Amino acid sequence: MIDIQLIRENSQEVIRRYRTRNFDAAGIVGRVTEVDSGRRNTQKQLDDTLSEAKKISAEVGELFRAGKAAEAEPLKDRSSQLKKRARDLQEKLDTLSSELNELMTQLPMLPHPSVPSGSTEEDNEIVSEEGSMPGLGEDALPHWELAKKYDLIDFEAGTRVTGAGFPVYKGKGARLQRALIGFFLDEAGKAGYTEYQPPLMVNADSAFGTGQLPDKDGQMYYVGADDLYLIPTSEVPVTNIFRGRILKEDELPVKCAAYSVCFRREAGSYGKDVRGLNRLHQFDKVEIVQVAHPDKSYEALDEMVSYVSSLLRKLQVPFRVARLCGGDLGFASAITYDMEVYSAAQKRWLEVSSVSNFETYQSQRMKLRYRSSGGKNLLAHTLNGSALALPRLLAALLENNQTGDGIVIPEVLRPYTGFDAI
Repeated sequence: MIDIQLIRENSQEVIRRYRTRNFDAAGIVGRVTEVDSGRRNTQKQLDDTLSEAKKISAEVGELFRAGKAAEAEPLKDRSSQLKKRARDLQEKLDTLSSELNELMTQLPMLPHPSVPSGSTEEDNEIVSEEGSMPGLGEDALPHWELAKKYDLIDFEAGTRVTGAGFPVYKGKGARLQRALIGFFLDEAGKAGYTEYQPPLMVNADSAFGTGQLPDKDGQMYYVGADDLYLIPTSEVPVTNIFRGRILKEDELPVKCAAYSVCFRREAGSYGKDVRGLNRLHQFDKVEIVQVAHPDKSYEALDEMVSYVSSLLRKLQVPFRVARLCGGDLGFASAITYDMEVYSAAQKRWLEVSSVSNFETYQSQRMKLRYRSSGGKNLLAHTLNGSALALPRLLAALLENNQTGDGIVIPEVLRPYTGFDAI
């Protein structure tokens, strides 16, 4: 959630910044201001009532000890009245606090000032583009046909076993998946990220903490019998490792990397957008997460974007970096950069990574803080990025590296695959 202090100090500026997201926040912000004012006023009344009750209780005790029980009776009556008033005020405070929390969860993260206005991905800003487009002949095959030709992925078996969006990798296709995962984890270790192996299911508190609930409730697989959610990304369990923690300032930044299987119910669009590996319900991904000092989180963001770019560079795949416009921004993100690789046979760009700074949105929900050098407990900033998601990257690697004799494996992956070509 955003910091309510921002709304208290300048509600009109908050409303204006939300317009970058094409989000009309005037109604919610107005109600937040009203409920917050009532809540703070009620809190003051409750504090004053409890203070008076405490004072009277002390006076009653002194009178009884002095043998003046009769003089204590009126004070006892007043004490009873104050206790009832305190109960009523506490009930009102709980109601107002609950409403305020509900209103605040409806507000997405405020976009960073550098986020461009826009409604859809067509309005995203291309920041950079690298690499040479492969020159494939007219007979170039899309990855789903290459996968069938070289017996790498069995889409039909996955549909038969589970359903659409659950492919079966086999032979050199499975080995290539494992090679990519190993390469990404090793590179993350070299870059100073500590490797984690997190659970594949989380509870509702964890999903709320990173912003999946309530915003993406319908996009996650839910295990009703155990009240758990299959993770859409390892960002969720890894970031929640630090939920409720107070870190030391000199521990920041905390840098984590994790491989996991990811599960998403989202159906997405149709046609070419979901053919083959373009959109799956189950896929593999290596994620990087940072918990950073607020003054240095944008340095961390730049470093993460640079790091993910270096992976794509080493894989020798054409890619571009896009800064998402407000309308394409995730609910919890202040700013997001997408990394897209070029799929030569499909002749289109495919997103393989999103790198985001959530500022205090997640840490506010998770009560993730650090103790400053001045002794204050302050909210940290959280960031995450795909480094990388495998399906679309694998699609581009298969398509871009196809030749008349097979598919050439990028040089950096050969120590992991054990073969140079398919």
